[in-house]
Amino acid sequence: MKKLSIVKIGGNVIEDRAELNRFLVNFSKMEGAKILVHGGGKLATKLASQMGIESKMTNGRRITDAKSLEVITMIYGGLTNKNIVAQLQALGINAIGLSGADGNTIQAHKRPVKDVDFGFVGDLDGINSKLISSFLSIGLTPVFCAISHDGNGQLLNTNADTIASEIAIGMSKSYETTLYYCFEKKGVLMNVSDESSVVKNIDSKSYKDLLDKNIIADGMLPKMHNCFLALQQKVNKVCIGDISMLLSDSKVFTTITL
Repeated sequence: MKKLSIVKIGGNVIEDRAELNRFLVNFSKMEGAKILVHGGGKLATKLASQMGIESKMTNGRRITDAKSLEVITMIYGGLTNKNIVAQLQALGINAIGLSGADGNTIQAHKRPVKDVDFGFVGDLDGINSKLISSFLSIGLTPVFCAISHDGNGQLLNTNADTIASEIAIGMSKSYETTLYYCFEKKGVLMNVSDESSVVKNIDSKSYKDLLDKNIIADGMLPKMHNCFLALQQKVNKVCIGDISMLLSDSKVFTTITL
């Protein structure tokens, strides 16, 4: 079975131009088929502020009204996505920039209103693995922004970690998939203030211990949920770390197993 790498890049890396350039160089050096997934929340918040649009958050999650969705589409699907694609082309990677609406690649539904109305936020229903495989088969590298669609003409803001996980799950039927969550830290840390305290391996048992000790908390919780969900759905391996993780000789990052 052919190998496939799915890499999700964090917002803090996107924000730092030099770090983004280093990431893209490392990504371009990865062997075999690969897919990149990105968001761009901080840039969207900055542009919204400049346009006089208030960005509303609850428990770290963005509430996406109609105006906010317009900004997100401009930043995620436009500026950020196309800049990344252009830089990858310069590095010899034949990248193609996509939202979930392009080729019906990522389907979702508008999140039902319960305690909070998140607006135009999408919960995923599935991916078009056949079309994505066809892109890979002709040497293209898909670059997905964090936008899905509902099949009825509505774009939806969707969590990029979840998109990366669902793509890895969907492609695992045809490929030996490895999912990489790439952000500014070297991995999951025992001590947030100590970059050298990387937990190199986490399985289901040690994950519970880390939760009980409150070492894994806040924004890392949904990321870890996506990691274990992917592994339970036959994704081969999940890794969390900084941009050096993508290099073949890298040894300092966190590997998640069941």
